[in-house]
Amino acid sequence: MEPSPPRKPKPDRAFYEAPDHVQTSAKIINEARSSLRALKTNRPFTPRQEERTLFGKSSSRSPDNRPPSAFSLGSHHFDGSESRPVSGTRLTPLDHVPEPKSPPTIKDSPPCPKPPPDPNRPVRRVTSRTRLLQHSSSIDGTTEVSLGTKTGSLQDISSAQNDHEVSMPDFERRVHSGPKERTSQFLEERGEGDGSEGVPRPPSSAPRSPVKMKDTKRESGYKSESREGSSGSSRGSSGGKTGSPGKREEETTEEATYYNQKVLPIMEEMGGHIKGGDDDRLCELCDQLYTVLHKGQMLGRMCKRRASVLKTIFKLLDKEGAKVMLKLARLILALKITGNNLTSVGKLLFKVSRDEHNDLLFLEGNLLDVIIDTVRTLDPSTSHDAMVYCLGAVKFLSGNTTVAKQLATRGCLQAYAQLLKTLNKMPVEGTKSRERLGNVLIQITASLRNLADTNTTREKFEELGLLEELTKVTASHCQDRDTMLNVARIFSKLTLHTDCCVALASVPSIFKCFLHLLSLHLQREGLVVRICFILGNLTAKNDEARISLFAVPKALDTLMAVFKAYMELDLKTSESGLSEQSSGTPEAGPSKTEDVLIKLIRVIANLSINEDIGHKLAASHTCLEWLMQIIDTKDVTSSEELVLNTVATINNFSYYLTKGSAIAEKQLQLAKSLMKLLLTDHMEGLVEASRVYGNLTRQKAVRDLLAQNKVPEIMVTLLDSGSREVVYSSCGVLINLMADENKRDSLQLEGGVKKLVEVLRDFGHNDWQLATMVCQILWNYSTKITSSNACFGEQETRELSELLVLYLDEETAMDGSFTSSLDDGMQDYLRDIWETEFCPVASQLLSRIEKYQSEFELLEAPS
Repeated sequence: MEPSPPRKPKPDRAFYEAPDHVQTSAKIINEARSSLRALKTNRPFTPRQEERTLFGKSSSRSPDNRPPSAFSLGSHHFDGSESRPVSGTRLTPLDHVPEPKSPPTIKDSPPCPKPPPDPNRPVRRVTSRTRLLQHSSSIDGTTEVSLGTKTGSLQDISSAQNDHEVSMPDFERRVHSGPKERTSQFLEERGEGDGSEGVPRPPSSAPRSPVKMKDTKRESGYKSESREGSSGSSRGSSGGKTGSPGKREEETTEEATYYNQKVLPIMEEMGGHIKGGDDDRLCELCDQLYTVLHKGQMLGRMCKRRASVLKTIFKLLDKEGAKVMLKLARLILALKITGNNLTSVGKLLFKVSRDEHNDLLFLEGNLLDVIIDTVRTLDPSTSHDAMVYCLGAVKFLSGNTTVAKQLATRGCLQAYAQLLKTLNKMPVEGTKSRERLGNVLIQITASLRNLADTNTTREKFEELGLLEELTKVTASHCQDRDTMLNVARIFSKLTLHTDCCVALASVPSIFKCFLHLLSLHLQREGLVVRICFILGNLTAKNDEARISLFAVPKALDTLMAVFKAYMELDLKTSESGLSEQSSGTPEAGPSKTEDVLIKLIRVIANLSINEDIGHKLAASHTCLEWLMQIIDTKDVTSSEELVLNTVATINNFSYYLTKGSAIAEKQLQLAKSLMKLLLTDHMEGLVEASRVYGNLTRQKAVRDLLAQNKVPEIMVTLLDSGSREVVYSSCGVLINLMADENKRDSLQLEGGVKKLVEVLRDFGHNDWQLATMVCQILWNYSTKITSSNACFGEQETRELSELLVLYLDEETAMDGSFTSSLDDGMQDYLRDIWETEFCPVASQLLSRIEKYQSEFELLEAPS
């Protein structure tokens, strides 16, 4: 007789458990529900800035290295020499002007002065041309002196101290004028205006130093030198050409007629409002003038009569009405001024925009388009201050929801994307250059922070490459705390949306940049909390993002360094009894330190969802010790989000309960720490602790510890909570506890069977997972059954049998009245759960009940 083949060993699992290698959709969903979970949290609160300033009160920038937010501004700050039309052929200035020969003696000519000690100093000589210019009116209402209509040359000296009046020799004027004498009308329009910026007028109280001939604007205008003005801005052209080659075109008869008939009448009426008049009428005239100039193609720098137009506008800039100022600013910007005038009009826009009541005035006409077009063409290396003030005005306006929507539709994001690409390509040499560039970046990123709030702009951040450009800013300006805080606020808003998370996670080196910022600014709570919030968003639903973040060299070390720093800071705060509650929040929230810990722990929890990373995190003794310290020292009532996130993270770790892991070595200590959550009235804390116990009770040592502390009785009591999730978590623990025979009495003594039957009746038809768990508990509980009535109770046995028969009927189980509101995918999922999980265990349990059910009761053996 052949020996019978050896019997297969009995698998170490219940019959209703699928093999480990079999992954059904129901099993995947069940694991997600009961174990690993991504955590959610609120975006860090940013209080509204009460006062509109360029850099804010909390800025880390030195006042010496940034343009001021407070300044005086009037018509005298605008330079009329800017209004000269584009010059013609340029001549190379002489390095040294020899002393002219004495002219023939004429009866009425003035005596020849003695030469000055400095051979390069110009000689004062009063000529008929000088007298003509002395009596002509300047743009700001003062008297022009000699040839001083050129900014940065003799006008600056003569305008402050008449006793130091200096003029150009007569023969030099002829050298630069050319063979044809200009008329007195054209002399009045004469100025620099060739695209290069003039040196600003110094204050009248400042001492004057001698000016050499080679330092006059006549020379610097041709060479387009970049100089530093009194306002701290870099002087030079605004990015355009500094002049047109060849001879300037003369005004045609048609152009002259158009100007005299269309423009001049408006200009004359506007001139009547210089010292008074109706502001509303002046606003109408400004709009009319803009329309007429636009139709006549007279906007920009090529306008033949640009000088006259600018003169009149500049004289009106002492008006105080915000609406009038904006109308005039639109005209000035449309005429493409440069240099100090551009800085001054930027200050004007900034000044008006500081009052939020003026925000809607910027929506009138095409002012926003003109501002955006100006910003787009500015060169930060030569128009630093003008750029900062213009961008600062846009920053304020973007804080208004109505204006922000208009900015988004009028190409503001496109302009900023272009600007960032330019700035990221600029070489940065020296601390001062980096700080000046940072001043510009702060204004840009602050505006983008406001614009990131609108749904219409979110997609444009990705389409225009703004995510990549902001990442480059993060890499190259990581030391600039103010700029980095703005960038972090932008990403905090964008990563609230899944599509932006996917796009940002795909940007090369983004995780390396964020981790570097954490290391560099470890003590800056406002920046650290936002970076952790961003990382938590990126890793919440994207496994590739988890892998990319953890793959950065020393990623875990960086996260643990942040954990250590803020755990120690929180401990010091607790010991000193300081109340560090964040101020300005609508409701009392966590302290700043706790908020950092909340966001950081969320990152760790999300990373642990990946199996490979989860094993490494669960093996970290340091990380687990800090998590347990939070549970031991914090109260779930006062530090709710921190404690709940901590327990949820430990729950994720407990999924990797393998030999040698930190969670396995400290499972008993952890089980004791979590017991305090079972004794509170905080339902969410109780649910989270029950989920951890659901994993830990796979170990007999933990089950014994819980039984000693009456945890089985607590779990049975929770079956009456009425909360589906609480009941679900309690059932998960009871399944494992009922595996031990000596712990089954607690279920009967506490009326657990009756409660389980009620759970099956109340929730079973709508939640096949929960119904399956009830059947699993009763199956484990009845392992040693001899009589169904004795094991479950007579009434409970009858009700249980009826429910099982009803639920095992496919037509009843899939009744459309329960599933009609669900989509096809969810209906398929419910059917899968019913077929693969509920039916196997429910049918086996029904068979056991029927097998040991009898109308006769068993008698005890006689003693």
